[in-house]
Amino acid sequence: MNFRRPQREQLELNLIPLIDVVFMLLIFFMLTTTFIHNRVLDISLPTADTGTEQEAPLQNHVVELSAQGTLALDGELITVEELAKRFEAIAQRDAQVVLWADAEVINQRVVTVLDLARRAGVSRIGMGTALPVN
Repeated sequence: MNFRRPQREQLELNLIPLIDVVFMLLIFFMLTTTFIHNRVLDISLPTADTGTEQEAPLQNHVVELSAQGTLALDGELITVEELAKRFEAIAQRDAQVVLWADAEVINQRVVTVLDLARRAGVSRIGMGTALPVN
């Protein structure tokens, strides 16, 4: 009689395929994620038929201008005097500024912000617009 127990095969848990799947999911979500700028002010951008979508550079600063004249820079409420000082620092780094002005804003307020940028030496400034609704 054979009293020996049959030897069991050693079970081995292979984690490599699981790690591969997790990395593929991580890469997928990193590539499909959109980075949205958090707006401080409630702004409805004007539409432009000829506007082009451009890729934002790494040092992109956003100035928001509401219809009431409230200003925000990079998500922080700011006064006109503070904006002039910040524009000087932005000009030294040669960073780009994008102006998001409400569609109902008075043109003089937009021109004032553009003049502040020009006086401070900001050379790269753009206007944010929305795509037209068909």
